[in-house]
Amino acid sequence: MAQITRDDAFALLRKYNKDPFHIQHALTVEAVMQWFAKELGYGAEAEYWGIVGLLHDIDFGLYPDEHCLKAPELLREAGVSEEIIHSVVSHGYGITVGCGVTIDVAPEHEMEKVLFAVDELTGLIWAAALMRPSKSTKDMELKSLKKKYKSKGFAAGCSREVIERGAAQLGWELDKLLSMTLQAMAETEDQIQDKIEVMA
Repeated sequence: MAQITRDDAFALLRKYNKDPFHIQHALTVEAVMQWFAKELGYGAEAEYWGIVGLLHDIDFGLYPDEHCLKAPELLREAGVSEEIIHSVVSHGYGITVGCGVTIDVAPEHEMEKVLFAVDELTGLIWAAALMRPSKSTKDMELKSLKKKYKSKGFAAGCSREVIERGAAQLGWELDKLLSMTLQAMAETEDQIQDKIEVMA
């Protein structure tokens, strides 16, 4: 299904993104997307879901004000399929980027809706984990996450409106999205950490 291998996708990500924080976010979203693929019955497409997660912020490092607008150009140049390009751009649906353009490519496939819903949420969950003595998601409970989620001043850059829109697009209660994404991050945390250490 994917026309780009995972290794090539990772090399492409690193070509345009040097910030370790962005790389970690991409690896987190990749792992969470693979987890959801397996959980929702798309196990055979798990690597594809992961590649979309890995590439979703491809243009953010160099072109933050044109996020989701420059991505097609960078991805086409690398020979990435139009399906992946659509998925990458759709995670910005309805969001007005720095240059004033509102992204109008809507998520269609369940995979695209999952990406839209978990992108901001993984950032919020990771920020909550870093506040814990363990610095881990593995011992975090849903009630603790919900408390952080409801605190407007906490991880203010992670849009609750986008997360809630993501849950609605999937037809899920917010609690379901929060608990599944927390579980996905807890179960993949070691694997993500290993990939970061290999890179260092």
